[in-house]
Amino acid sequence: MSLSVGIVGLPNVGKSTLFNALTKKSVPAENYPFCTIDPSVGVVAVPDHRLETLSKISGSQKIIPAIIEFVDIAGLVRGASTGEGLGNKFLANIREVDMIAEVVRIFEDPDVIHVHGAVDPLSDIEVINLELVMADAETVSKRLGNVGKDAKRGDAVAIAEEAVLTGLLPHLEQGKLARTYQVTDEERLLLKNLHLLTMKPILYVLNKKNGAYNFDETNDNRWNELMEFMESTESEYVLIDAGVEHELKDLEEDDKVAFRREYATLDSGIDTLIRACYTRLGLMSYFTTGEKETHAWTVPINATGPEAGAEIHTDFKTRYIRAQVVSFEDLATIGSLTGAREKGKLRTEGKDYIVQDGDVIEFMIG
Repeated sequence: MSLSVGIVGLPNVGKSTLFNALTKKSVPAENYPFCTIDPSVGVVAVPDHRLETLSKISGSQKIIPAIIEFVDIAGLVRGASTGEGLGNKFLANIREVDMIAEVVRIFEDPDVIHVHGAVDPLSDIEVINLELVMADAETVSKRLGNVGKDAKRGDAVAIAEEAVLTGLLPHLEQGKLARTYQVTDEERLLLKNLHLLTMKPILYVLNKKNGAYNFDETNDNRWNELMEFMESTESEYVLIDAGVEHELKDLEEDDKVAFRREYATLDSGIDTLIRACYTRLGLMSYFTTGEKETHAWTVPINATGPEAGAEIHTDFKTRYIRAQVVSFEDLATIGSLTGAREKGKLRTEGKDYIVQDGDVIEFMIG
């Protein structure tokens, strides 16, 4: 399953620094707007300690983790939806990703300029989100003009699409995200082909800076306003120090631990961010394991056995007969598939089985 997350935000909020920390891939990150013009792409492993355990149990020759693709998209500015700051190009790049990681600066540092002159996280979010909403409003308006002709001819699908678009347009024109507009599953399918920017899941990445004035550490009113926004909109966020994570990217693991102790950042902000993106996309992992490899496979939550098998090979979906399944917890506790079978923890599941996160599966196909 191919997954991509677009790193979005105003210029100079730490997007490229974060991207470098995520991917260990060097892209320009100088301190001026529009340093990054073409999107850089990096493939990142989803951190999962279970892989190492399964590899040891099976004596695997290699480990293949689940992956997410991160796209570093150049900074958006006010007016991007009308082409300001190369906005049309950037918005097109966002349209191609599955999810948005919106980087928001929550620190003051006189050495790091802000494109609007003053740091205000909530205002920054409003600027970015409004540009995305305005771009969506234009997309919906254009589609309404086209679908209206088919609706007048009595096309049932066109009539249904026209109805949902007619309701959605004023919602967007009020500055509201498309994903906050209530639609049925059928209506959601009608909107899918429009690739609306604000239908995508958003994770806010609140970027701190070691040694700077960080709003979350000072009870700054801007932090309180930001938290009120997160709560009232039921938005998800992670805290990260992109600069520290960037400095850590090339260190050995022991050195990273010592560095984190020094800067009082014991948890890996990068790992937290990657896992949060995975969860925000509604995804989970199941495993296959053996002497050749231990492999994490990405599937949507509530995937069935045949749907999960299709991630290995499309034929598995139609040729699925049954699967041998054991939970990671049981296998890790018992220590072997043979032992799991003897203790009755290895079970047979049919086509209707709903795969659980951490399942270790062997598929039987016909």
